[in-house]
Amino acid sequence: MKRYLDLDNYVNNLRRLGWADPDFAEAGSDKLVDAIVAWGGTGAIKARIDEHRKRGADHVCLQVLRADPAAPPTADLERIAKTVF
Repeated sequence: MKRYLDLDNYVNNLRRLGWADPDFAEAGSDKLVDAIVAWGGTGAIKARIDEHRKRGADHVCLQVLRADPAAPPTADLERIAKTVF
């Protein structure tokens, strides 16, 4: 999250949505991260995807955030896809 919270366009958009400067400190407040990141095991991520669908989303885009940005996210995406579909 820290990578994105260092970018003005992301932070400005979050401000427009009602988030404040304390939410952007370090890697983001727990409340902010919980609101915008589906994290945890595949079951938890599937539950968040299902939540979006129940609210009317006809598609949900996933981006894997990793501690090592150079590591390929392929295995994570494949594991999630098998759970969701």
